[in-house]
Order: sequence, then C-alpha cells, then structure tokens
Amino acid sequence: MIKEALEYLVNLGNTRVEQVGDQQFSTQPLYLVKEPTPEEIKVQSLSGLADYIISNFDEFVTGSGRLMVHVIDPVTVVAFSQLNFDQKRSRFIRAEANLPSFSFDRFYGTEEFNVKLQSAFLKSLDRDVLLQVVGNLQEENVANTGDDGVTQTVVVKTGVATLNKAEVPNPVNLAPFRTFTEVDQPFSDFIFRMRTGPTCALFEADGGAWELQAMKNIKEFLAGTLDELIEQDKVIIIA
Repeated sequence: MIKEALEYLVNLGNTRVEQVGDQQFSTQPLYLVKEPTPEEIKVQSLSGLADYIISNFDEFVTGSGRLMVHVIDPVTVVAFSQLNFDQKRSRFIRAEANLPSFSFDRFYGTEEFNVKLQSAFLKSLDRDVLLQVVGNLQEENVANTGDDGVTQTVVVKTGVATLNKAEVPNPVNLAPFRTFTEVDQPFSDFIFRMRTGPTCALFEADGGAWELQAMKNIKEFLAGTLDELIEQDKVIIIA
C-alpha cells in the first residue's frame, strides 16, 4: 500500500502533456487538459458588438472558425465560438442595453410620472395626450371622478381658472425605451390608471409581443451590419 502510494507520487513528478490529434492528454493520470476560456468583453450598444466582430481582433473567424451571435432578449446579445474539444465555448462579447428606468405596474406621483413620460418614452400622439392630462390634473380624489373600469374621467385645467372634465384614453399605444437605441422601439398597448393622490400608472397589455418584435429588430440590424461575414458563413445570428 505504502509502496504503491510512493510510486504514484513519483510518477506525478514525471507527468507529461502529449498532443494526440486535436486533443491534449496528460500521462499521469490520463485526462483531458481543458483549454482556458477568455473573459467576455462588455459593451452597451449593438454598434460596439458589431465593430468588435468585424475587426476580428481575436481572430475567431479565421480559417474554419465561425461565430454565433445570440439575441437572448431585447436588452442582451452575446457572441460565442463553436464548441472546442472539451465541449466548452468561448464567449467573446456581451452587449447589454443601457436604458432609462420605468417601472410598469407601479403608481407614480403626477410630477414624476410626467418626467418619466418625457424621458423614457418616444414622442407619440398618445404620449402627448397623457402629458396634457397629467400635467393639468387637479389635486382631488381621482376615484370620485368618472370611472367605468375602462375609461376614467378627471377634472383638468383648461385655462388660468377654468376647470373641465376630460376622458383619459384606454388603452394607450406607447413606445417606451425597452431595447437598444440603434433599433426601432416597438409600440404596444398599455392600460393607464389613476387613483387618489393623484397618482398614475401604466400596465402592459400586449402579452409580451413587443419582446419578439424588439428581438426581430435587433437581428435585422445586426444582419445588415454583418452581412459580409454572414454571406461567408463566418457569422450566424439567432433570436
């Protein structure tokens, strides 16, 4: 027992790494030597990701190499290599969109909601209608104005001292900044609600269809930017 242990320790000191075809093995004990994988680069735009791929800085598309670009969701895209001999991939770069914050299903005070509408949404007809309503909303109990469960009626200022009732449209069609700014922001329906305070909130009402459209927009942008590499079968894009 002791003799076998000593022989094992001696053999460990004489371990060699041998190349057999495309694989490496060690002589004691016999096992695959894993290739190191690089830490991924992080960028905040699709343009940065495309520039890196086109530059071929890490020579991942030389020879028979190919690159997969995966649109994971509307705010995340990664590019990675083919499987190596020990069934690992090198993930070269990750793009994560840097977007203004807005919490759906949360009630905001009218002033904060007004600012969010202007900073986190594209200009559109319905956005401007909401801005007009919210910006002139009177400080009173919203629940005591008209509300049939779909359309709410509120008291708004129409002049220096004039008060009128205004119906709030529902649903409203808006385009929040929810994906990379290089691509079109998808429009989708939202339910707009108000309550005592007054406070305002938006609730998503398209079942998540906007995500599929955003991912399609990202894929189309990258396909147009990386068209030469795609034609050479060096880059594949999936979404």
